[in-house]
Amino acid sequence: MSSSRGPSAGGRPGAGDHSRPPRPHALRRYGQNHLVDKNILHAIVDQAGVGPDDVVLEVGAAGGLLTRPVLERAGVVHVFEIDRRWLPRLHELAAADPRLLVHEGDALKADLRELDPLPSAMVANLAYNIAIPLLMTTIAGLPSLRRWAVMVQRELGERLFARPSTKAYSAVSVQTQLACRLEKVRPVPASAFRPRPRVESSFVTFTRADEAPPAEEYASVVHLVRLAFGQRRKTLSNSLGGVAHAGATLGREDVRAALRDLGLGESARPEELTPPQWLQFAAALDGQGREETA
Repeated sequence: MSSSRGPSAGGRPGAGDHSRPPRPHALRRYGQNHLVDKNILHAIVDQAGVGPDDVVLEVGAAGGLLTRPVLERAGVVHVFEIDRRWLPRLHELAAADPRLLVHEGDALKADLRELDPLPSAMVANLAYNIAIPLLMTTIAGLPSLRRWAVMVQRELGERLFARPSTKAYSAVSVQTQLACRLEKVRPVPASAFRPRPRVESSFVTFTRADEAPPAEEYASVVHLVRLAFGQRRKTLSNSLGGVAHAGATLGREDVRAALRDLGLGESARPEELTPPQWLQFAAALDGQGREETA
């Protein structure tokens, strides 16, 4: 990964500047569907709600259609781009405005905690193939990030804040809702993109909750949630009985006892627990693990 901090060049390139490098075609392997509807673009920038005190992280900047209006409002913008064909355009923008920092490479392989200055907000049109790992990674591992404003596949947008005991409720739902609070969801039609995707999209804004659990506690819950939802048709006592957790091996009776303490049935399945109940459930099992290893 490399970055550029371009010197000021006295203004940004205009929309009619024909001296720019040619616009590359979208590549399927990178999941590229570029937002081209200007009305929707401006609406989502408004919804993103960033201001001059924000340091924004954008992943998949491409030619900078979203970068430009965000840069007009934010203090600093970090952009990541894995497709080297777009880098000349981004470096041109960075040369015109030193507040734009260009990072070449895969954001999922970068240590985002080393960015300087640290991001406070993410604003991005996320490729479908990186959306889940990137969101989960930044929620869990980038505490400076307080706000997300992201374009995602509509199905993922529904999963992020789905209610318990629904089809969309999943490990992603619990992981997100333990740490974040939904602000707004805006549906975006496929016609707003080029090339046109085969799915509908949603622009979702959410913020980190003040009551989000500490990192160690959050990681403990996420470990159990991923194990349980990996076998969501099984009861929790069957999916978690025998797994290693908190320095001990959980027994089925340990799991049943923790469920009884929450007032839940011993045959409960993962989708029945709310995010706060998952937090309590994990704490109960953590306590049993410490007792067994004491």
